[in-house]
Amino acid sequence: MSRIYDCPPSLDEFGVIDFCKNGYLLFPGVVPEEINERTIEFIETNPGPFDYEPSHILNEDWFVENVICQPDAAGAVRCLLGRDFGLPILMSSHRVECPQPAQEWHRDGGSKWGPQVNYLQVFYYPQETPAEMGPTELLPGSHHLFSLSTLMGHYGSISGAKYAECPAGSIVITAYNIWHRRGKSTGSGVRHNLKYNYWRMTSPGPSWKHNPDFDITDFDWQQTEAPTFRQQFRDSFDAAEMFLWLSGRHDKFKVMGGQGWPMPGNRLERQYGIPEGIE
Repeated sequence: MSRIYDCPPSLDEFGVIDFCKNGYLLFPGVVPEEINERTIEFIETNPGPFDYEPSHILNEDWFVENVICQPDAAGAVRCLLGRDFGLPILMSSHRVECPQPAQEWHRDGGSKWGPQVNYLQVFYYPQETPAEMGPTELLPGSHHLFSLSTLMGHYGSISGAKYAECPAGSIVITAYNIWHRRGKSTGSGVRHNLKYNYWRMTSPGPSWKHNPDFDITDFDWQQTEAPTFRQQFRDSFDAAEMFLWLSGRHDKFKVMGGQGWPMPGNRLERQYGIPEGIE
């Protein structure tokens, strides 16, 4: 089985920048219910040598076709990692008996800080996961913050955090280094959550659908629902830098400062400070 895959892109510039801003994309209910039920049955009855790492499910054609290569989600991966990206070779099972307290905030081991997107961390929920079943809690924009997991675990509720509440068959694509944790669960029963990674195999460059309405020189890079923990307008700088890296033009990224590009604002004329060569 080949672990290299390509498919049509499913995002345009606006979708890609949404990921750059927030660090995650949610695709609700994209996996058929038959596959969701089959996945749960497989995990429960075929634990393998390590029940917390059922990587052997990645050898099942039905799972790869309907989950790993699901067109909407895989198409987004293609936009973020480029053509011929690497498929998962490791599967983690975050099976939880609810109720449970919230997990500590953390970034997964091996996290690096910067605008590069060379791998993606993905969550697949084969069952409906409302707030009471403790879905993953994500902190939008935190993939742009440098912090060690040992220095973030003491935080409790953080303003702006989002629960990945979703119907069965949902897939959540995240930046690997985003702050996240298992949410507090008050319901009862088993909550399934499978986690896996995709990998970049080619150099960065535009690999998404082009939207003719997109203008990189006249775009609101600000995270409109920005939490209060970020320095003012830093979200605009970080999102623009990540997008230029994904575009293969990171060498063109320059920030004049002040109210220059990519700062938001209701301007009368073309913004000052637009770097040469980004149009």
